[in-house]
Amino acid sequence: MRLDVFVSMRLAPEYSRSQVARMIKAGLVTVNGAGARASSGVRTGDRVDVAAIPAGALSDPSLYKEGDAPEISVIFDDDEIIVVNKPAGMTVHPAPGHPNGTLVDALLARFPELAAMAEPDGVLRPGIVHRLDKDTSGVMVVARTPFSRTALSRQFKDRTVKKTYLAIVKGKVARDRLTIERPVGRHPIERKRMSVRSNAPRDAVSHVTVLARFDPADADEKGTSLVRVKPDTGRMHQIRVHLASIGHPCLGDPLYGGKAGGGGFFHRQALHALALSLTHPRTGERLEFVAPLPMDFVEFLAQKLFTADARELRRWIELS
Repeated sequence: MRLDVFVSMRLAPEYSRSQVARMIKAGLVTVNGAGARASSGVRTGDRVDVAAIPAGALSDPSLYKEGDAPEISVIFDDDEIIVVNKPAGMTVHPAPGHPNGTLVDALLARFPELAAMAEPDGVLRPGIVHRLDKDTSGVMVVARTPFSRTALSRQFKDRTVKKTYLAIVKGKVARDRLTIERPVGRHPIERKRMSVRSNAPRDAVSHVTVLARFDPADADEKGTSLVRVKPDTGRMHQIRVHLASIGHPCLGDPLYGGKAGGGGFFHRQALHALALSLTHPRTGERLEFVAPLPMDFVEFLAQKLFTADARELRRWIELS
């Protein structure tokens, strides 16, 4: 039997096969006292040792400077999961150009035990099972244990997690409801963009419902629409690309034609992850979490004399 298969069978469901493969690559797994490859064979009588990941590996204060761990709004937390309301402008995890001030920094500062969730190769993404774009606000779930990380990752892969987004887009969307089924992949020329005209697209489906249409502020504009989007898939920039592909990009999204500034209200794409529905990894209970509207949404809708209280948010979520 392959070493990675053997170890992942013994460690499941706490660790996935891909995580085990990284552990092997990092030298944390030995066979008969010697390092081995994931593809190495193991036989009856072999001794396989798995070294523990140091519990404090990521809690070293040198990883981020004082002041680089921002405050984060926690919607819910228990022994298995943490649900947060990520603000616009916050990157989920460290990346080139964004080494500090990330959601991961905020989580480690508030929940230092997450350090034990370090990837075996030292990647600083403890408990992260899905992402939101830097300038997209809203609800995110984070795994607090290896068991929950594996269980939640499976739910996202099987598409049993239900996501509800709100977007404010350019123009008045003509149809009340539409489903956009256009594969999304990396733009063939501009590598920072995604596109429905990619050379290597992956299937992507978004269900759009118009919640309100607003008249233009002056004769030079074409109005705006508030829409709810329920994606079946989770491709990078999917909702932004899909809305732009029908001629209605998010306000404040210059990358996809939404014009910087968003009419003075949005200095980021007007996209908010409103609700997330999932099955609790341990209890099996179906749970739903809602992130309140961010201030730029509130101010825009107030200027349009449009009510967006908690009761209205609930109605938007439950619309069939």
